[in-house]
Amino acid sequence: MKKIGILGGVGWASTLDYYRGICAGSWTIQTVAGATSHDGPLPSPRITIESVNQAQTRALRGQPGDEASWADFDAVFREAMLVLQGAGCDFALIASNTPHARLHAIRLGVEMPILSIFDATAEATAQTQARSALVIGTRVTMQARNYADVLAQHGVAANARLPDTEIDEAQAMIDEDFHGGASASARARLLRFCHKHAAHGSAVILACTELPLAFPEHIDDVSFEIDGVLFINPSAAHVAAALAHAMR
Repeated sequence: MKKIGILGGVGWASTLDYYRGICAGSWTIQTVAGATSHDGPLPSPRITIESVNQAQTRALRGQPGDEASWADFDAVFREAMLVLQGAGCDFALIASNTPHARLHAIRLGVEMPILSIFDATAEATAQTQARSALVIGTRVTMQARNYADVLAQHGVAANARLPDTEIDEAQAMIDEDFHGGASASARARLLRFCHKHAAHGSAVILACTELPLAFPEHIDDVSFEIDGVLFINPSAAHVAAALAHAMR
């Protein structure tokens, strides 16, 4: 199996789920494939985690449309990727949606592949037959067009961008209710937001890696339905893509 690098820390709770999902998923795949007669523990992919400081990266966020203002933000993630590359990782993941808006810059000078959460999520959304999707995430994610552009390549239209007041509400919800875990009240708040903004028949993309923590019973499901809402879990889709790449 290929060695996987995980760039984590943004935030730490979702980083734990990436590590657990990759290890548990590799065992499940091998068991389904008939490896139950294996003598001893089943093999898991080798993994190196490089964790960045979320307080630092939040402070370094730039302004939409101002490429130069993101230079310091990009540098933190690029340097972390180079650490993973130096550790012998064959490819890497960023265990967070927000930095993927800067993936084009973070990749500069990094030779190992970095698997995109956008691609994995768009493919998973298209497989549900949904024709449109509401993307919920941090302010950076919801203001950018990255998800919309990649979804369009898979025949899925993104809902129109929400007003800034509603984007601020999504960011506040993540900051107040989801960093470090999720409570029952966080789950209820997220569902209210979805019912308010998701068009009928749309999928809802939980495009912040903390948001799926509201549904622990579905933490490893790429897609699932709760309270009449079809959800896409980008973290689970990203983990599945990593496993496929590592075990190919």
